[in-house]
Amino acid sequence: MPKRKKPPIVSTGISGLDEILRGGLPAFNLYMLQGAPGSGKTTAALQFLRAGVESGESCMYVTLSQTAAELESIAVSHGWTLDGIRVEELSTSDAVNEADEQSIFLTADLRLDETRKAVEAAIDEHKPRRLVYDSLLEIRLITGDSPRFRRELIRFKSFLAKKNVVALLLDTQTAGDRSGEEVEGLAHGVIRFDKSLEEYGGVRRRIEVSKMRGVPVADGYHDMAIREGEGVVVFPRIVASTALENAKPQLIKSGVAELDDMFGGGQEAGTTTLVIGQSGTGKSTMSSLYATAALERGESVALFLFEERLETFFRRSEGLGMELRQFHKDGKLILRDFNPNEISPGEFGQIVQSAVTQEKVRVVVIDSLTGYLNSLPYREKAVRDIQSLLKYLARSGVLTMLIVAQHGLLGQNVGIDVDVSFLGDTVLLLRIVEHEGHLRRNITVVKKRHGPHDLDIRELLIESGSVSVVAYNPLPDSK
Repeated sequence: MPKRKKPPIVSTGISGLDEILRGGLPAFNLYMLQGAPGSGKTTAALQFLRAGVESGESCMYVTLSQTAAELESIAVSHGWTLDGIRVEELSTSDAVNEADEQSIFLTADLRLDETRKAVEAAIDEHKPRRLVYDSLLEIRLITGDSPRFRRELIRFKSFLAKKNVVALLLDTQTAGDRSGEEVEGLAHGVIRFDKSLEEYGGVRRRIEVSKMRGVPVADGYHDMAIREGEGVVVFPRIVASTALENAKPQLIKSGVAELDDMFGGGQEAGTTTLVIGQSGTGKSTMSSLYATAALERGESVALFLFEERLETFFRRSEGLGMELRQFHKDGKLILRDFNPNEISPGEFGQIVQSAVTQEKVRVVVIDSLTGYLNSLPYREKAVRDIQSLLKYLARSGVLTMLIVAQHGLLGQNVGIDVDVSFLGDTVLLLRIVEHEGHLRRNITVVKKRHGPHDLDIRELLIESGSVSVVAYNPLPDSK
């Protein structure tokens, strides 16, 4: 028996969602898009139809819940038009033309029949290849009970199958509402939009492909956003196994010979280094040091700042003799500063992944991981996301440096809000101690999984125009 050909794949118009779906939606099927009001369903539906228009397909938007003017307003807000999209504006309350004056005949069955006839007539006339039906809530309200609603959808699904239409049915649901479960089995796929508001910060949006027949989707939640001019943007979770493994051994130098000696000659590519210390110990200086050395070797570097402005970073580095502005202008130094409350773990992971795959970055610095985690409502989950990202970077042969802040300024009773020590292959501990009336910076390599390292405590000297590491000797007595 000959093998049946797989149906063609159609783009959703949302690149991140297509990635989750392994290319897009199998054609000639019915799909449900569920979510609370304001979660982005209509915007995503317009992107789906616009992708069809760009492919030369006939597209139709059947709306029972919104007016054509409202759809036009949504499109204009993103700089789009509805050109090429046929909008059929219907109403379940006035679909019965002749019976409007005879309310005795305006029964639920009659309204349902007339609404169905109007939709089917529009499809027969315009023959769309893509259809959006907005929304199932109105049909559910007319039918009044689940069995009748299910029968109606079975009939509609059969009708669409005969017309070779790929249809997206929008279904409005609120938190805890599972009213659509009785019909989810009819759909070839179900995509859910999730929207939540934390006590502080902006709205958090996520997407889940809860069902997709015949497609090995990336299941679970993925972060998403709605951006002006872009519409719905999806950020698929980082999967470490998708990285192109770079097994080439390489020692990453800092440019300071004494510091490299502490690491047994340098740090290995494909590892993660935690730089831990209190404020003022020189953590960010370490990131500038390794960035400068890599750039001078001709490699690309990415620094992601969550606590420091770009200009502050440049001035601090220049005060230590590290001129980085020109590297930034030339595109070799990718430098981004973020408002932590406005970026999700998924989006941040995609930004880092893009820097590695597209710009061939060899050193990544996150300064600081503490500031990033403190901005998120679920820090433990964010740590798991970071762990996946670090595994991806390791397989790609990238040296990753995570700056981790400890509490306080001086003293030994210090700690970290979230235990991230397990993330590091190497741990570099920086401290400030008081010695004979002077404050001195100490530097120690307390852990290194790959190869030997020095366990001695040394002194880190950060002076105007230079950074150096020296043996820890007592200060001479002052006279």
